[in-house]
Amino acid sequence: MVLFTKMQGCGNDYVYINNIEEKIKDMSGFTKKVCDRHFSIGSDGCIFIDKCKDADISFRIFNPDGSEANMCGNGIRCVAKYVYEKGIVKEKQMHIKTKSGIKKVELYVEDDKVKNIKVNMGIPIFSTEIMQIEYPKDVLINERFSILDKEFYLTSLSVGNIHTVTFVENVDDIDIEKYGEKIENLDIFKDRTNVEFVQIIDRENIKVRVWERGVGETLACGTGATASVIAGYLNGVTENICKVRLRGGDLEIVYNELSNELSMIGEAEFVYEGMLY
Repeated sequence: MVLFTKMQGCGNDYVYINNIEEKIKDMSGFTKKVCDRHFSIGSDGCIFIDKCKDADISFRIFNPDGSEANMCGNGIRCVAKYVYEKGIVKEKQMHIKTKSGIKKVELYVEDDKVKNIKVNMGIPIFSTEIMQIEYPKDVLINERFSILDKEFYLTSLSVGNIHTVTFVENVDDIDIEKYGEKIENLDIFKDRTNVEFVQIIDRENIKVRVWERGVGETLACGTGATASVIAGYLNGVTENICKVRLRGGDLEIVYNELSNELSMIGEAEFVYEGMLY
């Protein structure tokens, strides 16, 4: 029997396991079992929370296909709320260890409940070599690709996870399953890629649909929202502070030009808790 917590950030839902107590070893296998929405709990993945020596807390995240992701923006906000409200880490500023490094998180608390979370998402990476993209240029920014019957201009970067952003006139008109899967699995991406289809509303507001690597379309992705804003800023279509409208909710992304750092601000919510047999 395993105790679990279901949480969501902008509709991006995960099963959260306190692995300080549960001590699940086969995280990949466990995730594949519990993510099925018909025969088990159902979620966009599993997040395992644990102690570590060099940060206040750590977590590992696995996709429904059992693959491990480096980072999740919506997930880290939920982790921060989880450990604060359950008394595991009782600090309003904490450091959380992920596979993509230690992230600084700031909590906005009212009546001992976390209302909003600000996450320092770090510095964006554009090197195709570091991202294991086989491309003749050092960066992949606004490059044209023919995908099936359409042409897309792609920008790839990493903000903890690799993301590939493309700008479209209307995200609601895109067959995201058709084109998202093809872009995710382009031969140039040795470890596949997450894909964001972005519609520019104005320079301070964008609308995004997310195709997550190893998952499919999800209602939201924090790192994807962050990547979309910096890609828009680089391509001259957004400001450095931008609201991102995702299918599951809104996030605010801030790019600090002086420090070259990105921040994400948004909510996180408990859904329910239970026991898995």
